[in-house]
Amino acid sequence: MGEHAVEVDGLHVSYGPVPVLAGVALTVPEGAGVCVTGENGIGKSTLLRCVTGLHRPDRGEIRVFGGPPGTTPEFWRAVVTTVEPPTWYPGLTTREHAELVCRAHGQDPEAAGIDEALDRFGLAGHADAIPPSLSSGQKQRLTLALALLRPSSLLVLDEPEQRLDTAGRDLVAGLLTEYLEAGGSILMASHDDGFAERSGVHLTTMASLAPVPAAP
Repeated sequence: MGEHAVEVDGLHVSYGPVPVLAGVALTVPEGAGVCVTGENGIGKSTLLRCVTGLHRPDRGEIRVFGGPPGTTPEFWRAVVTTVEPPTWYPGLTTREHAELVCRAHGQDPEAAGIDEALDRFGLAGHADAIPPSLSSGQKQRLTLALALLRPSSLLVLDEPEQRLDTAGRDLVAGLLTEYLEAGGSILMASHDDGFAERSGVHLTTMASLAPVPAAP
């Protein structure tokens, strides 16, 4: 395999006797975006979890920037994912979570533009709130704000549009387009084809990556 952002070849995953992914092949060129569309239960999240090293496939090969997924600090400096639910640290406010993310990645919180990021996502009035007190839509906005705040080369996003209103979806689509224009790469799953198209990514389906066998 060559030096693409993501390369998947011959990926097979089963949960017990039930095959979920069978022979999946996928390439995300550097500086490009790919969105896998389709309904729940067809393996989109499983594919993203495998690409980020959060699930070990039964067989197949995965390379992210030429190396195996999820195994090194360098991988996690380059890759941001929203596949797993975020960890909210007890007692830390929304703004303090943003400061923590910046410091963990060698950024000065003020220089990183935390206040601007929170304002952009409609969270400026909740900077002193603790994340568990936020609504589900606000938590989603915060998750995406934190993902885009820190430096990265690849975003792996599982349905980033969920729980967002129309304005929120338009905002995130615009930010993802900017991320691609700046040279980043994106692999995401989505139910919303219009949102994905506005994000500047190429749409594909699980069926086009590999047919999923029917459960026995």
